[in-house]
Amino acid sequence: MCHTDPEIHVLFSDSQEGPGTSGGVLETVCYSKYTQLYAPIAIEDKDDSDSVECSHDIPEDTKVDQQSLSEITANLALEIDHRAVSRFNICRSNIWDGAVRGFKRATLSEKKDILVKLSDDEGRFEEGLDTGGPKREFLSLLMKELNKRPIFDGPVESRDLVYNSTAIREDEYYLAGKMIAVSIVHGGPGPNFLSEDLVSYISGQSSFKASVGDITDEEIGKVLQEIQNSPSVEILQDLMIWNSAMLQTAGYFRHVRSCEEKQIIVEDYLKWYIIHRNNTAIERFKAGLESLQFLTALQQHPTVLTPALCHDDVKLSAAEMENMFQPEFSQQGSNRRAQEEKAMSYWADYLLDCEG
Repeated sequence: MCHTDPEIHVLFSDSQEGPGTSGGVLETVCYSKYTQLYAPIAIEDKDDSDSVECSHDIPEDTKVDQQSLSEITANLALEIDHRAVSRFNICRSNIWDGAVRGFKRATLSEKKDILVKLSDDEGRFEEGLDTGGPKREFLSLLMKELNKRPIFDGPVESRDLVYNSTAIREDEYYLAGKMIAVSIVHGGPGPNFLSEDLVSYISGQSSFKASVGDITDEEIGKVLQEIQNSPSVEILQDLMIWNSAMLQTAGYFRHVRSCEEKQIIVEDYLKWYIIHRNNTAIERFKAGLESLQFLTALQQHPTVLTPALCHDDVKLSAAEMENMFQPEFSQQGSNRRAQEEKAMSYWADYLLDCEG
């Protein structure tokens, strides 16, 4: 009979009769889940008559994306040591400052659990240790603060990285990537504001769907709009000459021979403006995303993990809203408890009315 720790289940291979068998391989359930995520696919010899149909008959992209977001992040979270903590001392009035101090601390390890102490307005620490609530609140507020940083540009729900010399010196791009990876793997939210083009490029995909409306620089946007709307090749050629300095900077100034070339010019310039001119910043951002192997998982499961990074315009239901809150009732049988339960039913009705 094998005695094991109650929290660890041990598996034996088919060729192993028990713990005493020499050469046996022990593998924990947790570790097997982890290796299933990254393990190579074994392909049997076609001449083996005893072989059965294997998983390699399934297209790779379909098989990889069968895992859910929660399953992928749970596998990544296996690296976290819950017996050790990295502590963050956070003031709600300045979330960013506390986060930067915590993430730059020499003793920080993303593989340790996160302990957050939130101070009130008078500077006193709130009572009690972090049982999950303070950590989730901190990570949620941190993702909102990240959206406001000058390293991002574009619409508030579809932000691209933009080169900022101060941020480069302070290595803020690396820090931002690390914050995002740590938040998602440690059970917090993703940023939900990165542009699909940025995430597609980072994850190694080829899609690019940016439009002139994504350009925040009014002068550049106006020029691109005029090129895009040019009705004849003569007008297009004049626009190319008038804006030669802008186009030469991107390397896209050339002689055009047909009006159909205008769309290619605009698309190429947009890709340079959003991606290529900010390549230094993007590479440091990717380096931060490598924390806890999140970037590797993103490149392997782009379809599953992209919704955690990009805005998803999903309608919030009454049930989801109700589940966000956990009521604290008075003692069972008390008069206050009866009133509180009645109030809860009114609250649920109110949410249903709002949903309707």
